[in-house]
Amino acid sequence: MNIEFLGAARTVTGSMHLLQINGSRVLLDCGLFQGKRAEANDRNKNFPFDPKMIDAVILSHAHIDHSGNLPNLVKQGFAGTIYSTPATRDLCGIMLADSGHLHEKDAEYLNKKLRKNHEQPVEPLYTVEDAARAMKLFAGIPYEKEFNAGENISVKFTDAGHILGSASIKVTAKEEGITKHFGFSGDIGRWNMPIIRDPSHMGQVESLITESTYGGIEHDPPEDMENQLVDDLERTINRGGKILVPAFSVGRTQDLVYSLHKLFDKGRLPRIPIYIDSPLAINATEIFKKHPECFDEETFRHIGEHHDPFGFKRLQYVRTAEESKRLNDKKEPCMIIAASGMCEAGRILHHLANNIGDPRNTIMIVGYCAEHTLGKRLVEQAEEVNILGSAYKREAEVIVHNSFSAHADHNELLKYINRFDKQALQNIFVVHGEIERSTNLQNALIQTGFRGLRIPSRGENITI
Repeated sequence: MNIEFLGAARTVTGSMHLLQINGSRVLLDCGLFQGKRAEANDRNKNFPFDPKMIDAVILSHAHIDHSGNLPNLVKQGFAGTIYSTPATRDLCGIMLADSGHLHEKDAEYLNKKLRKNHEQPVEPLYTVEDAARAMKLFAGIPYEKEFNAGENISVKFTDAGHILGSASIKVTAKEEGITKHFGFSGDIGRWNMPIIRDPSHMGQVESLITESTYGGIEHDPPEDMENQLVDDLERTINRGGKILVPAFSVGRTQDLVYSLHKLFDKGRLPRIPIYIDSPLAINATEIFKKHPECFDEETFRHIGEHHDPFGFKRLQYVRTAEESKRLNDKKEPCMIIAASGMCEAGRILHHLANNIGDPRNTIMIVGYCAEHTLGKRLVEQAEEVNILGSAYKREAEVIVHNSFSAHADHNELLKYINRFDKQALQNIFVVHGEIERSTNLQNALIQTGFRGLRIPSRGENITI
């Protein structure tokens, strides 16, 4: 078995690892790299292999940094099967189409400038049509059901507890009469979070690729969510401000809406207008309703009692750009939840531009923000930021809610990995984290008694 680490190595985006087993070439994830524009364009456009030579893709979950380059893979000749859970397949159906639309619009905007300078036009990385072609290659496989992904290659998904449909992946391969067990954590979720189930154990393996996004960092406990929300909303409402929430359309938005819904029911929050200004989040919420097999017991009970876990009767879902623009005219306190979570694109940019200079307002960060993003600048409490090409002085309060994170923190990563037999697990490859985070997790695992720890570089090739 040969592993080549091609993405999310010493960084958190662009997840992609190539397995070569018994002559089959299997790709684990095919995500978009998100970072500085020139580097991102180059890495996303040019695969370090021939897509026609890939036999199958095994996808951990639908987030764009794990699935977002699949349409480009298909565009460049991949014709195999993309294996995922059914919920991941359905989420990718809307997310990849949305991503294709954004790439088309980006190219259209850039080409207007290029034409003025009499320069050659550019093509989008991929289109909505490319995304539709990719979706035809998906096969939805339920959790815990083994399937074949190549000669003597058996695969099983287990619930990673990260977002709807997220999976850890166990590969069992027989090579030259020897059976090998290999694991890929995907993105590991947290225990006791709203809506979805806790992470499951995939079973014992000899080699493991694990994420390390929050190595060395502890989140606030999930049970603190509601109290923190109440405090922050009341403080902002009392000073007559708005609450702006840059939210990932899949996972974080639904968690936040679910928590707000419970607080309304308990009478702990004043009735203010809450707007979900993200067509993708609206469509994703509809898909959540179709996959109750991913829900935890608490959510099942809540549905039985209230029949409205995502607050459709109390929230206002904004679909059109015109409706979104009208939100800027609102003077009374309200909450606006809009994509994207890292503030790199989407409607949240316009809301920030219109509201960041008002000290009555609050910007609530509820998810991870990578380096070199506007979201990261806000997390760092920057006094001045660039939005849509213009500089803005930040007067609004910025608060960060790590309790809403869908990623396991340091202790939860250790909890997940400590389920593995230290004697049987011979190799642990630490990926999907900035080098400091990966190093923190590596050191903690060594102290715990694990061996064979390694933080691979991008392009590193290892034979097991």
